[in-house]
Amino acid sequence: MLDFRRRSTRGLTLSSLLFASLLFGAACDPNAELEADPEAAPTAGYVDSGEGMDPGEVIAPIDPSQNAGDLTAPSATAIPPAPSGLRTVEAWETLFLKRWNTDHTSDFLPRSTSRDSWQFYNLGYGIDGNTAMYRATGKTQYLDRALLYVNNMVNSAKTSASFSSSRYKDSYLGWITQRPETIGQEVPLYESYCWRYVTRLLRVIRETPALYNNATYRAQYDRLLSFTEKNIFEKWFRRGANSNIYRVNTHMSAHWAYIAMDLSRMTTDATRKANYLAVLNSINRDMPNYPSSLREQLRPSPVNSAAYFWSDTWGATSRPGQDVSHGNGVMAYIVEAHDAGIEFTDQDMRAFVTTLNSVIWPAAGRYGNYVDGSGKGNGWFNDGLMKLGRYDVNLQRRLETHAVGSNTQYYGNAALNVRLLSEAAAR
Repeated sequence: MLDFRRRSTRGLTLSSLLFASLLFGAACDPNAELEADPEAAPTAGYVDSGEGMDPGEVIAPIDPSQNAGDLTAPSATAIPPAPSGLRTVEAWETLFLKRWNTDHTSDFLPRSTSRDSWQFYNLGYGIDGNTAMYRATGKTQYLDRALLYVNNMVNSAKTSASFSSSRYKDSYLGWITQRPETIGQEVPLYESYCWRYVTRLLRVIRETPALYNNATYRAQYDRLLSFTEKNIFEKWFRRGANSNIYRVNTHMSAHWAYIAMDLSRMTTDATRKANYLAVLNSINRDMPNYPSSLREQLRPSPVNSAAYFWSDTWGATSRPGQDVSHGNGVMAYIVEAHDAGIEFTDQDMRAFVTTLNSVIWPAAGRYGNYVDGSGKGNGWFNDGLMKLGRYDVNLQRRLETHAVGSNTQYYGNAALNVRLLSEAAAR
């Protein structure tokens, strides 16, 4: 039986108090999320401690066609042998490369230059796939391509005041969308859905000395981090945290938990860090505007007590629970939080593995549409659930046979799964 007692997290009370003082002291997902974005008043008290990026300032990206071999991570040539019976990192990379340039030219590159935040939504998959393949292989050509997409987005950002149809018209930089349902608007969901993978990319640079100490990568890192802190997180927090950060569904809030987690590990500003940690802890443990949290949503599955069940509606416990498609967004955050030593334990991850392996995907070609296994799903696991393969060899072996969503995001993360399994086996 799973242990559902709350674990105390060091610093939770302190960061929550700091947050309160800030507030009161002054191939894509076929079921993509629709935005419910009510008008919101700015949240008082957020301290602007950085100037961000000049609207006319352009980041010059590295050309991914140039192989920066001297910057390749040392681990690239030291990948331990894959566990017996598993496809190797090199084999996944071969599959990845068969689609790499096609996905780039026909899909991700045009999205990155579109100036349309709805196009950035699916661009996140390209950033994630390339970042994962860099983490798996250490080859900077993949990192450079992910950076190219991010630089293109940032270089196309304009001030909100320049958008005639925007409800905000402030000095923050951003984009509007051409999606018919939200045309002409600045939409927090579209930005956060993509930007969680931007912050993960930046963390890779920060945590890899060969990259962080290189002048070219460091310059990009510093400017992209500055943009992100001011024109992604601060922007949507000040425009209304309850509406834009603490979202109505688990998956939408999980995107912001992901971003806050990453920024808390990179920022050099103590006030900002306290705010990121407060947001992270609130989503994990105590939502300020809903009667629950990610931790409180989790409970034993009604069909398998070793698995997890949760609803995407805060405080709800009834079946069928979270739909699998959007549940990927929850899992994308939880996997990275676990690996960063935040909130989610090895026991939690075993429960999630069982949820996918036995409840959602009970047999080849059979997919539940909800996390209780009910309904007929489409088997799209790319954006989160398939990342559970890094914890379980048998699940990873099953993922080798899974044909749904076979694209660069899937292949990149499958390669990373094997890399992490190989390293664990070698310890």
